[in-house]
Amino acid sequence: MTAAETETRRDSFYGRRKGHALRAGQAETLERVLARLSIDTDSPAPAALVELFPAPVGDVVLEIGFGGGEHLIHRATTEPATGRIGVEPFINGMAKAARAIAEQGLENVRLFDRDAAELLDWLPSESVTAIDLLYPDPWPKTRHWKRRFVSAKNLDRFARVLKPGGLFRFASDIESYVDWTLTHVAAHPAFAWTARDADDWRRPWDGWPGTRYERKALREGRTGTYLTFQRR
Repeated sequence: MTAAETETRRDSFYGRRKGHALRAGQAETLERVLARLSIDTDSPAPAALVELFPAPVGDVVLEIGFGGGEHLIHRATTEPATGRIGVEPFINGMAKAARAIAEQGLENVRLFDRDAAELLDWLPSESVTAIDLLYPDPWPKTRHWKRRFVSAKNLDRFARVLKPGGLFRFASDIESYVDWTLTHVAAHPAFAWTARDADDWRRPWDGWPGTRYERKALREGRTGTYLTFQRR
């Protein structure tokens, strides 16, 4: 690994890229789906993001770090008129989502398997209606907090690609990361917290399917917090 690659990796929001080895069928499905649906940031971005999708879509939503794809696939299935861009560098999670995409024949999904910051810099300005960051890696050790994806720099990226009135939705069961996010977003002039009462952040959004990370948190006695911020 070169010095530049090491530095890039140190600043990445994700941890490991691989878990257990993929079975032959999983690897073949992943390769086939990515060949068709992976976004190539070496090519210019289209003027209108809807051009990325094989199916006709209206709004485009970005989900960063989709894990096993439970939320991404559920939303793509129940909201076929919305284009979904899912980002997940962890190969095993991407393989799980690829299998579901192939089995269900979803045409309103595109995928990206590297750092979301790279994709955000590639996307056109004011091109997405919402960004979802759901149960991200909390980087619980203080010395790792700089690797949390919510940062002033990434909020600048969010502000650039979100349409005016667009939403940034964040969920976590880690209190320090919730406080971190509220503090960073409050300091950013482009966003306003939409909460009116406590239920607004204690209750998941409409149509929420749950995720494996949320279920793990509940088993361990932690409850999720669901924050919605609006692009001014």
